[in-house]
Amino acid sequence: MSNQEHIDHSEPTRVSFDFKGYLFKALNLWKFVVLSIGLAFLIAYFINVRKQNVYKLHSLVSVENDQNPFFTANTSISFNWGGVSGKVGKIITAIKTRSHNEKVVDSLQFYMAYLQQGKYRKIDIYKQAPFEFILDDSKPQGLNTPIGIRFLSANTFEVFTNYERSRIQAQQYNNKSIYPVDVPLNEFKKTYSNDEVIELPFLNGKIKIKSLANVKPGDEYFLLFKSFDAIVEGYKNRIIIGPFSKDASSVLKLQLSGTNKSKIVDYLNATSAILSRTELERKNLYATNTIKFIDSSLAEVNAKLKDVTDEMNDFRKRNKVFDVSDEISDISEKLRTYDLAREREQLKLDYLDNLENYLNTKTDYTKIAAPTSVGIEEANILGSVTRIIALAAERQNLEYITKEGSILFKELDSKIDSEKNVLLETIDATKRTIGIQLSTISRNIAIFESKLSDLPEDQQEFLKLQRRRDISQDAFNIYMSKRSEAAIVKAANISDITVIDEAKDIGGGLIGPNKSLNYMMALMMGFFIPMFLIFIIFLLDNTIHGSDEIEQLSNIPILGLIGKYNYKNNLIVFEKPKSAVSESFRAIRSSLQFIYKKQGKDTGKTLMITSSVSGEGKTFCSINIATVYALSGKKTILLGLDLRKPKIFGDFNIENDLGIVNYIIGEQTFEEVKYSTHIENLDIIPSGPVPPNPSELLMSSNMKDLMVRLRKEYDMIVLDTPPLGLVTDALELTQYADATIFMIRLDYTKKGMLSLINAKYRTGEVNNISFVLNFYKHKTNHNYGYGYGYGYGYGYGYGVYGNAYHEKDKQSWWSRVKNFLRRF
Repeated sequence: MSNQEHIDHSEPTRVSFDFKGYLFKALNLWKFVVLSIGLAFLIAYFINVRKQNVYKLHSLVSVENDQNPFFTANTSISFNWGGVSGKVGKIITAIKTRSHNEKVVDSLQFYMAYLQQGKYRKIDIYKQAPFEFILDDSKPQGLNTPIGIRFLSANTFEVFTNYERSRIQAQQYNNKSIYPVDVPLNEFKKTYSNDEVIELPFLNGKIKIKSLANVKPGDEYFLLFKSFDAIVEGYKNRIIIGPFSKDASSVLKLQLSGTNKSKIVDYLNATSAILSRTELERKNLYATNTIKFIDSSLAEVNAKLKDVTDEMNDFRKRNKVFDVSDEISDISEKLRTYDLAREREQLKLDYLDNLENYLNTKTDYTKIAAPTSVGIEEANILGSVTRIIALAAERQNLEYITKEGSILFKELDSKIDSEKNVLLETIDATKRTIGIQLSTISRNIAIFESKLSDLPEDQQEFLKLQRRRDISQDAFNIYMSKRSEAAIVKAANISDITVIDEAKDIGGGLIGPNKSLNYMMALMMGFFIPMFLIFIIFLLDNTIHGSDEIEQLSNIPILGLIGKYNYKNNLIVFEKPKSAVSESFRAIRSSLQFIYKKQGKDTGKTLMITSSVSGEGKTFCSINIATVYALSGKKTILLGLDLRKPKIFGDFNIENDLGIVNYIIGEQTFEEVKYSTHIENLDIIPSGPVPPNPSELLMSSNMKDLMVRLRKEYDMIVLDTPPLGLVTDALELTQYADATIFMIRLDYTKKGMLSLINAKYRTGEVNNISFVLNFYKHKTNHNYGYGYGYGYGYGYGYGVYGNAYHEKDKQSWWSRVKNFLRRF
């Protein structure tokens, strides 16, 4: 029965992710993590010191539905824009419109910045500049490139630039047009005096030095012009408006952030002032339109009154002035009353005709005059006109913030059309009513005029002129009364927007950069980025680093471990017997004795040493295991059976001209291919010349006869074979092996190579096989990568304990430096 039958040949358990291995991998690279965190903190520090401070300030405005103090039941020329709640929504919308922000930016000239060179960047000094640039907005100013102002004395300065291109973009701020201009290349300087007109392709205006400014020769400042549209868009996106609190929904809070607090204060206060002025203009729109309508009508009535007055004066000059009887005067007075009533109704009818035509031909309904200006008191007409104007104004506001074709426009247009249709129907009905009234008045006038037909012609003519004059005078008086009424309403109107708390720089307001957050982010990024990189490396790493991985991947036992030892040749056990590596080979010899004892073998024992690929220490292990057996008094022979890539002869100073190949093919005798080494009890048979058919030679009968002979003559036979993962030669030699060592070089051997040996082990193609770990490194912190948790007791003599017992080679200072760097 096999001495390893107790070993489980089943497939080893595989884990999806070795978290413990990943943790030890990260601990092994802790210096890399610490270095990353330190670098992240350094970056955060430079960001904090280089980034400009960001401030946020605010102001408070109140939105009220102020009633005009002169509004009475008879003063109907007033307009309500939808109550307080409606106004709040409209004002919030207006603040975010482009047109409003254009007015603010234009009034403050924020497209022009005054800069001064700071430690890390040019700083916006705004009002702190010792001079003011009065620009000529009808001429271009160069965009996006600082224009230098260097003072030569208290009253003189030079304009300097250094353009790298001969053409730049410039903007003319009166019409906001942008076009290219030619500028001087490379360095340019030109001297000017205070208040002197500057006319350059890229700068037009004049610099006026402030009276109390402390200007020193050599002081440098810069003017920077930016695109008007870009500045407007920036402020439009940055300004924030919303209710101050739930309890005070009519109080709005305006907020703005930026790097210059003076600019923030001016922008917020200018916003409130312009908004208040704009809202007052909108509030007066109804009265303004009415005044315009009355003024146009007054001109016509005044002309008629002048004409009839002149005509009456001429009549009096041509005719004798006379008095009429009381009866005639009474009839004339009644006719005047009816004529005045007809004139008023005709004015109403003319207004309604004009309104109807306006509604059918125009699209801007914000310019409709008040119906009350001609005496129309019909509630339905007044209400419809008011609602149409409100909806039209709302649509105008929406045009600044919403694209044409939006569903919001469709909804508003639908409401306007619906209200317009109602108003047109009301106008038709009112016109019919007025027509009936005019017919009645005309009949009454005809009756009274017939009573005057018996009077002399000159008296009839005089009465007609008198009636015409009185009608024109009454109409003029009515229009003047209505105009005065509208003017009083307009003059007495106050804005519905009141500034409660102006923006003011009282200190504070700093919101950025958030240095604590930056450092916290640096800590997180500095930790998680290297941990993620380690995770990726860990997932992609397919090499074997420790014994625990081998235990997971294979059920084949681990026989021993060999530390890394830099030496000039492979004869470490012989030449450095007290080294940790020599002690490791003695431990392996002890473990092999246990295997051979279970087999009942005392002499003629064979040991095959193989690996998965070249470079894993197979030949190194073969030479030194053979050496430890020879030094223990065992007659040992080392066979070089790697016929394809022979190696073992070099360390013993022998040639590879003759070897086991010559013996197998019958060219040489055993004694001719066997070499005695300088190590007592150790003989060696090298491979010899590389044959064309190595596998066939190893399968020959001569090879079998050789192994029988060696078992009789030697106590220990060590077979140095080719890699098992590359060629099949090693499989042909397993029949001669009492024990097999499979070499695994840590940090070199691939995990996939173990699947090959596992398959052959399960099928019984190899027996009595064990692993030996080469290039083992003991870590005092038990980090992952070199066999953490390794519990074998035969590895004594290496590591911390062995450091005090075994020999140490003296290292040069350069080697120490390299070893130190490798720890990172």
